[in-house]
Amino acid sequence: MTSKTATRHGDAHRRDVAAAVRTTQTRRRRRNLVMSGVVLVAVAGLVAAMMLRSRPASSTVTRAAPDFTLTNTSGKQVHLGDYRGHNVLLYFSEGAGCGACSQQMAAIEKDKAAFGKANVVVLPVVMNTREQIVADMAQYGVTTPFLLDDGTVSKAYNTLGKGMHAGLPGHSFVLVDNQGVQRWFGEYPSMWLSPSDLLNQVGKHLKG
Repeated sequence: MTSKTATRHGDAHRRDVAAAVRTTQTRRRRRNLVMSGVVLVAVAGLVAAMMLRSRPASSTVTRAAPDFTLTNTSGKQVHLGDYRGHNVLLYFSEGAGCGACSQQMAAIEKDKAAFGKANVVVLPVVMNTREQIVADMAQYGVTTPFLLDDGTVSKAYNTLGKGMHAGLPGHSFVLVDNQGVQRWFGEYPSMWLSPSDLLNQVGKHLKG
């Protein structure tokens, strides 16, 4: 083989190698674009699902509020029926370990006078032992006694599994009017509702 022939064969081989490299790179770019598209679609779906899950939900279906008697953190037996003549706002939450839940109750306490003026008694309900929840109460400066539920009351008011844990309540409010009728249920996955907005909801549904 002459040197010219060898050179031509060498050039052809280099062109073939370069073409193969370009083809491989093109395929990789296409594959990466497809994968990126799949990831973006998955992320968009996840974000949409989270947004839907984080939206408040409410119900104005009325019914006789399920009666109950629970022991609170002060050792007192609390019977819902004893509050006839007062509007009662039941506040269900994840309880111990949920800082936002305790902060919500602390904020409600600061507006205690406004709730009193509206003839509203707030009863917080948790599925904890006394020892578990009093530690959080002390940490966040909450003094309102919590009602200690074994899950029976939370289930009766359909609050279980509405938050991040299937076996615990979400961040829920249930309004029981002064005649013992449930007038409103509100679920707030954002883990917060300002006391003023909460009172607005109460006023709106009592008028309804």
